Amino acid sequence: MKIAFTTSDRVHINSHFGSAKEIDVYEINAEGYQFLETLNFEGDLQQDGNEDKVTPKLAALADCAIVYVVAIGGTAAAKLIKKGVTPVKARSEEEKISELLNKLVETLKGNPPPWLRKALLPKTKNFADEIEDEATV
Repeated sequence: MKIAFTTSDRVHINSHFGSAKEIDVYEINAEGYQFLETLNFEGDLQQDGNEDKVTPKLAALADCAIVYVVAIGGTAAAKLIKKGVTPVKARSEEEKISELLNKLVETLKGNPPPWLRKALLPKTKNFADEIEDEATV
């Protein structure tokens, strides 16, 4: 599964979702993890007043299961959840991405908590997708 982290230094989870200029994406499974890419965002990314700033992020994160943030607004969190991406707040801006990835790998080897099991489930299609699939059968 893919997991994303809002970061300004590529080491810590230290950016607010809406104002993050960089989001690092990793592939993770029970055997380990691998860095995939850094997503870069430009434009007016101030924290308040510009709801359009999250639209490109939502599209870029569509295939991620989880995105770790230092903070996120309620509207952006709801939009992520609707897309099947689980937003998770980091404990602090000092939390290191590598430490969290190592903990997640160990958790995946054992019995993941309910929220993580849910994030691991395949994303459900929306109603329009289901209708289209039925029409093509």
